[in-house]
Amino acid sequence: MNSFDRITIDPKQMNGQPCIRGMRITVRRILEAMATYESTSEICREFPELEPMDVRQALEFAAANLADRTIEHVTTT
Repeated sequence: MNSFDRITIDPKQMNGQPCIRGMRITVRRILEAMATYESTSEICREFPELEPMDVRQALEFAAANLADRTIEHVTTT
């Protein structure tokens, strides 16, 4: 079981979305940044308040929250 000590959830901040260490940077924003930037170091340059472990834990948190979900994919022809 993972310990997400860098992930905070506060209903009064960012509408209760999971954030990094109480900052106004959401896990979702980190995932979006991973799709945009080529490396963790680039993300940390763009967001200097982040540490590499913040990015890693955001990814682990997202994966853990998707682990047991099944999404049916419907193809259209």
